[in-house]
Amino acid sequence: MDILSTYGFMLIATAAVVGFLMAWGIGANDVANAMGTSVGSKALTVKQAIIIAMIFEFAGAYLAGGAVTDTIRKGIIDSGYFVAHPELLVFGMIASLLAAGIWLVIASYLGWPVSTTHSIIGAIVGFAAVGVSIDSVSWGQVGGVVGSWIVTPAISGILAYMIFMSAQKLIFDTENPFANAKRYVPFYMAFAGFVMSLVTITKGLKHVGLKLGTTEAYLISLGIAITVAIVGKYFINRIKIDEKADRRMHFASVEKVFALLMIVTACCMAFAHGSNDVANAIGPLAAVVSVVNSGGEIAKKAVLEWWILPLGAFGIVLGLAIFGTRVMQTIGKGITHLTPSRGFAAELAAASTVVVASGTGLPISTTQTLVGAVLGVGMARGIAALNLGVVRNIVVSWVVTLPVGAGLSIIFFFMLKGIFA
Repeated sequence: MDILSTYGFMLIATAAVVGFLMAWGIGANDVANAMGTSVGSKALTVKQAIIIAMIFEFAGAYLAGGAVTDTIRKGIIDSGYFVAHPELLVFGMIASLLAAGIWLVIASYLGWPVSTTHSIIGAIVGFAAVGVSIDSVSWGQVGGVVGSWIVTPAISGILAYMIFMSAQKLIFDTENPFANAKRYVPFYMAFAGFVMSLVTITKGLKHVGLKLGTTEAYLISLGIAITVAIVGKYFINRIKIDEKADRRMHFASVEKVFALLMIVTACCMAFAHGSNDVANAIGPLAAVVSVVNSGGEIAKKAVLEWWILPLGAFGIVLGLAIFGTRVMQTIGKGITHLTPSRGFAAELAAASTVVVASGTGLPISTTQTLVGAVLGVGMARGIAALNLGVVRNIVVSWVVTLPVGAGLSIIFFFMLKGIFA
């Protein structure tokens, strides 16, 4: 207890700095995933993608990031083990933020799309298991995280494959692709509107205080989907094309329609991501502030101080602007060649998987979901369409994320303990 009262301000200041680093890493790595398909398919330029992501990520993180957050992310450790020595939780959370932040910076520099959620979970597991007690870790939760490496990319990959193949059969492989695009694209728009509304409501707006039930969320999403389809059909019907033009011109016109769709889906994904994943940075930071200010009391939920959300939001935006392009290139160009229709299939499949996972409580990484979806689109064109070297590096980066995060946090935990204790 004396440590918290003596070094309280210093501990909070240190946590704020490493929390900002963690948010910076989230921006550099995770946000690039949301925009990577749009850039790779040339629906957006890198500069346009960064500007759009900055606006929607900041809006999601600041407006819908929540006034209250879990002090211990995902219930991965038992707070009961820290009641007698709350300073250990403070040291552990600072160590975890520093470890996860450093790993995200390294991964982003190498262009590896890793999971920010799994980075912070690995770090928390590491300091708790080695520095406190191996029994303090909820190993069942950790097992669920490891299982999600296979389950979520597989689900999103299959969905992306099905969406892309349906567009191929209904539109691109027909005699008159543009006429069929006019007929079928409004249905894709409706599906996208429905899924993106659900993602925004369940992953984004839940933090604002809008307590919508499942039925209400589905009904609102259905209404938005119908509206999007009607408006979309109106604008598509206004597009004029020379019917005598060759098929290549028809394909180009169809891809323009999908490019517009991608921009909308990317905005929704950025907003939902900002509102949801900012907690990976501010959750441990809020835990430190809460424990220090309460004199050692560990609550399940922490009310955020006024400065914490802006800190996380600015960190995400700066990370994206300064370092986000490397991971964007990997997602958008490194795995397989993307066109707007392929990128749209990948983004829609990833969003659909997020909705399914939210409903079932499946632990999920938006990064792994999107990578799986891009792989599914690539597989639709055959294994030769995939850059297997890039895929191998991505899988390796996923596997090492938990142990690297754990190893770094153990080192930093004992350093902090030695400095302050």
